[in-house]
Amino acid sequence: MHSPMKEWLRLAFRRSVVKRALKYAFVVGAVLITINHSDALLKGEISTARFWRMALTVFVPYVVSTLSSVGALREPREGPAQ
Repeated sequence: MHSPMKEWLRLAFRRSVVKRALKYAFVVGAVLITINHSDALLKGEISTARFWRMALTVFVPYVVSTLSSVGALREPREGPAQ
């Protein structure tokens, strides 16, 4: 039997989960980057630090989508929350 972590990782790296997470990450990330960094983008003021903050802005929705997808995939096996 798989350990819970191995099972979680197996689900997290399923093609369908990764594709969905990437779609949400780029859409939500683009919106958040526009909201939070548009002034710097328009002025061309993209420092290395700002670039990494923008990358994290895309990474966070990826993680959230992955966590949600894996949770939804595991729920039928574990039964409904009470």
